[in-house]
Amino acid sequence: MARVQTALVAAGFRRYATYRQATFAGAFTNTVFGYLRCYILLSVAATAGGTMVGYDRSQLVSYVWLGQGLLAVVNSWTMLDLAERVRTGDVVADLLRPVDPLWTYLWTDIGRAAFAALTRFVVPLVVGAIAFGLYVPRSLLTYPLFVLSTLLAIVVCFACRYLIGLTAFWLLDIRGVMMFWVFVSGAASGLYFPLAVLPEWLSTVLWVATPFPSLLQAPLDIAVERGGTGHALLVCLGQVMWMVLLLLLCRWVQTRAVRKLVVQGG
Repeated sequence: MARVQTALVAAGFRRYATYRQATFAGAFTNTVFGYLRCYILLSVAATAGGTMVGYDRSQLVSYVWLGQGLLAVVNSWTMLDLAERVRTGDVVADLLRPVDPLWTYLWTDIGRAAFAALTRFVVPLVVGAIAFGLYVPRSLLTYPLFVLSTLLAIVVCFACRYLIGLTAFWLLDIRGVMMFWVFVSGAASGLYFPLAVLPEWLSTVLWVATPFPSLLQAPLDIAVERGGTGHALLVCLGQVMWMVLLLLLCRWVQTRAVRKLVVQGG
């Protein structure tokens, strides 16, 4: 099984490594928006006495540029091709293979994330470090916790996108669900602004009752050491719980979806 997983991860890496122009364009776009977001948040912090809801200048800078890099690694805005394969009926071939489609897509997506980490993540981070200077964690434990949290964020995001893809078994056209997901996941994951700027009750609801903060806010808070090591461990535990819950939900929904399978076009 380990050989299969390794082969799928490598296949995902190679597949996205072929899109060189798209990778360059994406890294450039993330960098441009990094400047815009950074100056906006720094301006807000300047009017509030140099800090913004507990983030100082260097933490805000790291928050922005790490977020721009993680955007492509976590990849909440790009859907899997599962819905298209359901629409065309090609999903039948996937279901007949010896490896469950859930795990095939998961390991392939991890390969994609690995390539994005080496390209789309590194470029904005280097630019941010040169142009603004980044926050340097004080604890060595922060670095492995950030890597762990990022990996958990990738899996949690994958599970959410896989569930969206599974809705094609009932809807066939998932564009409405996809647009709703893109809007909500961006606002509720900490991409546009730190969730601490929201009313306390709303921020608590998002953290406790939804997986959205696990996508970006969790690894970003760990990287800038907001709340210390204890908070970081609690955040990772919450991500693990959401990962297990969502993967189990994916498995259950897929079982129900297969029973309702409709093959289009023959």
